[in-house]
Amino acid sequence: MSDSRTILIVEDNIDNRTLLGDMLSALDYTVLEAVDGVEGVDIALANVPDLILMDLSLPNKDGWTATREIKAEKSTAHIPVIALTAHAMVGDRERALEAGCDDYMTKPINILELKKKIESYFSSKASST
Repeated sequence: MSDSRTILIVEDNIDNRTLLGDMLSALDYTVLEAVDGVEGVDIALANVPDLILMDLSLPNKDGWTATREIKAEKSTAHIPVIALTAHAMVGDRERALEAGCDDYMTKPINILELKKKIESYFSSKASST
């Protein structure tokens, strides 16, 4: 991929962050990382990534709040946000979508499914430009 896209991973678990970062780097994406919701919002506003993978259970500011803040800003409102969460109870998906997440995946993450989701967002973005 010649025009490398940037993906922000907002994840407090270092093992999950490393796994996702390694996978995305191997697929030639530029990876930014944040360890909590506060840092996630700051990095999103400063760098305007092409896509955000957002854990919902984060310290300092949860992923629902961080997503709302990112989607409320004109410069970042267009960025697709995929919620990655262990929250798999009835209503959790709806709550994530109401917060502004564009998609939702439960942990443990199926890497092939995540890769397909990311590629579909980028291919639909490319076809709409």
